[in-house]
Amino acid sequence: MIVLHHCHQTRSMRTLWLLNELGLNYSLRVHAFDRSLREPEYLSLSPAGRVPALELDGDVYFETGAISEILCERFPERGLGRPPGDIDRPDFLVWLHFAETVTQHAAALTQQHVVLYEDEMRSPLIMRIEAARLRKCYAAIEGRLSTPVENRDYLLTSGFSAADISVGQAVYMAQHFATLDDFPETARWYERITERESFRDALPPPGAELLYAQDFYPPWE
Repeated sequence: MIVLHHCHQTRSMRTLWLLNELGLNYSLRVHAFDRSLREPEYLSLSPAGRVPALELDGDVYFETGAISEILCERFPERGLGRPPGDIDRPDFLVWLHFAETVTQHAAALTQQHVVLYEDEMRSPLIMRIEAARLRKCYAAIEGRLSTPVENRDYLLTSGFSAADISVGQAVYMAQHFATLDDFPETARWYERITERESFRDALPPPGAELLYAQDFYPPWE
């Protein structure tokens, strides 16, 4: 039995996307992105009060990078991980966890534009700095995808993996604050991976309560 605790448009979306790509049966528990995540019942699943929390065979896991590794190792026949000894294993781990580097800047901007409820709490300087840091992250992805090797359609030379899912979902969040206009290889890669049915099925359904009320939040002047 697999149960995913999820908030739409948050980090838990990458776990949902991975579950879809793995073709697993699971139950989805959607939570509001609010103080209810700090209640004792949910803290017993995720002690920092964040999503995702994943219930798997009687155990509970949190932290998306760890969850991705656990799922890929539990279901190796799906080919979304790279096991120890695989030539792409080091790059798999690097890019799988690079997703959190992207997300920390997107999360800071989500706080500035969405979570803080009074204008005087927000900082135009932080907005500009964090958006610039997202573009630095895009530049790192662009450099990887621009490496002159055959079939560089994905982050790993050996093809699509959970690393693409993790970084791709982080870019999904980040694009609410920094565009891919100056990163053509990254834009093509992002379009390629988000054409997958597993990604579309991880998007919020019609009528769902969204974290982001608009597609793009420019820094304040």
